[in-house]
Amino acid sequence: MFKLAHLSDPHLGPLPDPNLLQLFSKRILGYLNWRRNRSRFMGGNYLEQLVEDMKAREPDHIAVTGDLVNIALPLEISGARTWLEDIGDPHNVSVVPGNHDAYVPGAIRKARGAWWPYMSGDDAEEAPARETKHEATFPYVRRRDGVALVGVTTGRASGPWFATGRVGSKQSRRLIKILEGLGEEGLFRVVMLHHPPFRQATRWHKRLSDASRVRAVVKRAGAELVLHGHTHIESYETIEGPAGPVPVVGVPSATSAPGGSKPAARYNFFRIEKNGSGWTCHMEEHGFDEPNEPVTLLASRQVEIPNGG
Repeated sequence: MFKLAHLSDPHLGPLPDPNLLQLFSKRILGYLNWRRNRSRFMGGNYLEQLVEDMKAREPDHIAVTGDLVNIALPLEISGARTWLEDIGDPHNVSVVPGNHDAYVPGAIRKARGAWWPYMSGDDAEEAPARETKHEATFPYVRRRDGVALVGVTTGRASGPWFATGRVGSKQSRRLIKILEGLGEEGLFRVVMLHHPPFRQATRWHKRLSDASRVRAVVKRAGAELVLHGHTHIESYETIEGPAGPVPVVGVPSATSAPGGSKPAARYNFFRIEKNGSGWTCHMEEHGFDEPNEPVTLLASRQVEIPNGG
């Protein structure tokens, strides 16, 4: 049995004090949003409690699907690396970037350099040169005990008031080949990305602009499970695969305090097991229900795997 934990959108705080030059961009909007809104609902030690509970369950691997930071200040990016080191060894933690990690042009390259051990494939030896395009390092693949974790980037800098993502044609073509090859190996394929790929997942200005391209890739090549963040809510949807509906699972922000407009912080815990010629997958949702209460089991369900036996 392979135990996989999934958390997303920690939006690590507190936000460092930016200088005026750093605010002379889209960052001014994010900074004001943090001061007026996010700091009230993403404070406290909910993230620390959540991670402690998650670690106690001894997952074999942890997937973090983006938005580690808020406005991608250099100190935020380096601080997120320290947080990742506390979460676990790079061999056991896989990260994909979100739109906040790519908040302004150039930010995603800095994040890639700082978080490289956590978002590179098994065959990667060192971080790519600065001039290498960020998307050229994705998708990456990690094989762990019959499970293949496939990291896809949707994080791109966008204009003010936008939080869109994009996979792109080149990354999509690579993803098809990767998923087809992993399927031939008989592995349980987990696709990790930040923006959800199903229809009407978010408002227009926060959407995955080429979600239809991702759906077409999965329909052709297949996958057993898709994990995402971005929406800050729990969700369970499906998209069409070659052998049947593929589950697409989202999780609330890992720092959301109970009582806010979004669901309180939680993580998902998957137990993946080979079952004859197919697979079985059981999912539990762990998180907060009420303020000042400990992390609890919120829901439990069997995940329907295409052709899962």
